[in-house]
Amino acid sequence: MGSALDNLLDLLDLERIERDIFRGRSRASVVPRVFGGQVAAQALTAAGRTVPADRAAHSLHAYFLRQGDPGAPIVYTVDRIRDGRTFAGRRVVAVQHGRPIFHLSASFQSAEDGLEHQDAMPAAPDPESLPTAAEILPSYAGNFTDPGALERLLRSREAVDVRYAAAPPYGSVGTARAPRSQVWFRARGELPDDLLLHTCLVTYVSDMTLLDSVLIAHGRGGWAVGDVVGASLDHAMWFHRPFRADEWLLYDQESPSSGGGRGLGQGRIWTRDGRLAVSVIQEGVIRVPR
Repeated sequence: MGSALDNLLDLLDLERIERDIFRGRSRASVVPRVFGGQVAAQALTAAGRTVPADRAAHSLHAYFLRQGDPGAPIVYTVDRIRDGRTFAGRRVVAVQHGRPIFHLSASFQSAEDGLEHQDAMPAAPDPESLPTAAEILPSYAGNFTDPGALERLLRSREAVDVRYAAAPPYGSVGTARAPRSQVWFRARGELPDDLLLHTCLVTYVSDMTLLDSVLIAHGRGGWAVGDVVGASLDHAMWFHRPFRADEWLLYDQESPSSGGGRGLGQGRIWTRDGRLAVSVIQEGVIRVPR
């Protein structure tokens, strides 16, 4: 598992070509395109490397424009749109084969004191009481029309321990449930004390399961099963409080709406001791194959 995490960290470690231009490798995901969480995390890495170290990302807003080619590198160009006394703004465009595939705007802030409040953390089972992906996913093999999809799904979970509090969408095909999903996750190994790295790794994971709640509401298994066709359209995150990606984080997700070939997912990420760390919203294309 350590080598899988090392490979993921290497994927997020971009090559600096020029002052504000970076190049990242890419790889295939569960479906034969670049995983959206990878592009978002790499773009945030590029942006973060152009701001002072004492400024942490507090929000990002992104659009997925085209499918990424896992066989080609991705070039990230950073635009330093603002450098204020407290905040810094960055715009990043990811390009493959001469065309933009992804656009991100991110804002960074120096640490400040302020008014404090948050909602209460929702109830959830202890992560240690839940099965790992390697333990639970093979039991759903009969729901996968493509055996290779299950293998790719397992491979995508090697670097990050993701544990579902209830059956995932590909485990409850044909059974509609309330549009809500919970997962615990953490990196499968200790990470260095690098705030940007922890933020980017959580950004990577945030795209893994956010639209599950849409699928669960309709008893659909998802693109890994083959009963829907989908892709991320846009993604927004707000980073509220410090966290570590190598410690357990609860990702509480729900879908307030779907329609018009699109589904909306929103989630909140909590530390194990009950601090609200991150809020996430994403809309994606979700179509039923004809």
